[in-house]
Amino acid sequence: MKDIDAVIDKEPTKQRIIDLAELRNRNLLAFKELKSYNDKGKFMNKHPLLTQFSIRTTYEELLKNKPAEFLSEYTNVANNVSRYSSFLNNDKRTAEQREKDIKNVAKHKEKEAIMREVLENKK
Repeated sequence: MKDIDAVIDKEPTKQRIIDLAELRNRNLLAFKELKSYNDKGKFMNKHPLLTQFSIRTTYEELLKNKPAEFLSEYTNVANNVSRYSSFLNNDKRTAEQREKDIKNVAKHKEKEAIMREVLENKK
């Protein structure tokens, strides 16, 4: 944020302003997470870093205790990526459906990457 803030005064661009706003929102969310932990003793798990950590921990436990279920879930996630990606190639999809498809592809790709990382770290 400091780097963008220093440059934005001299050379403001639309993308830099958007980046600064997004970073500010993530920063505020991080402070809310810390306040929640300080006040209640647990995180809200809404910040992207904590969400990924929580999902990763869940998948690590699943792989350790129920490897067949983990592999089944991994297959489902990979199939979801493939399915929603193929939906994007369909010309009959409405703009609203395409928007949902894009979000679903991103969500499942993120899960797939986390699961792949869990598998690679297991070796």
